[in-house]
Parts: sequence; structure tokens; C-alpha cells
Amino acid sequence: MDIRKVKKLIELLETSDIAEIEIKEGEESVRISRASSAAQQVPAAAPPAVAAAAASTEPNTADSKPAASGSTMKGKQINSPMVGTFYRASSPSSPPFVEVGTHVKEGDVVCIVEAMKMMNQIEADQTGVVEAILVEDGEPVEFDQPLISIV
Repeated sequence: MDIRKVKKLIELLETSDIAEIEIKEGEESVRISRASSAAQQVPAAAPPAVAAAAASTEPNTADSKPAASGSTMKGKQINSPMVGTFYRASSPSSPPFVEVGTHVKEGDVVCIVEAMKMMNQIEADQTGVVEAILVEDGEPVEFDQPLISIV
């Protein structure tokens, strides 16, 4: 797909109320979505392979352990705006955006959801303290799945 077409699609998305657009031409496809004003938009040349997530048998530290289902969270949850893969940091060698107990302001990036090779930065929608990180790093997430709880 021609990069000029992709740039025009991005411009169309920015100037309209459209939240997401997907175009397929033969075997090539590109999906551009806007989860927030700071979302990184990188075009994908082809859809990624679907990977099955293996369940981890090693215990994790308390600050990144998902909350048990049925537990009550006092805070407001930040939900995934799309289906994708959850990442706590911008790269494997970078520190996580937030930890449990981190004070965040509205608009601070708290995680990334990768969808179709596009890295979408997810921002805090309120000021507060991170109560829990509800998803493991690198784990697949569903649309509207709770990711982080802020009190």
C-alpha cells in the first residue's frame, strides 16, 4: 500500500469524528485507530499472526499481579479501547509506565495496547494513584477489558 494513501487516511481520521478505519487492498491491510489524542499510529503491512497466550506458572510480584475475579476494586478502571496485546512499557528494556502506587495525572500514559502492529498509548482519564494492574505484560486483551484501576 502506498504510504501517501496511509498518510491521507491518517489525515482523514484526524479531521473527522471517526475513531477507527480499516482498509484492505488484496493481501495488504491497514487499520488506523484513535484511542486517545496521544495514540501512536503506525501502519501495518499485513495482519499479525494470532498467538495463543501460555499461562504462566511462575508467581508474579504483587505490583503486577492481576486482581482475582470477584475482587472489589475501589477505583475507576481504565478499559482497553480495542482488542490487542497489553504492554506495561514502551519496549522490553524500558521501565513500566506505572507501578501499583504510582501517582498519575489525567492524560498520563499508563500502558500500550498493540493492535495490528500499531502501538496505541492508553492514557489515564483521571488523576489518582494506581490501585492495581489487572493484566500481565504481553497478555492479549479484549475490547473494554479492565486494564488498570486508579483511586
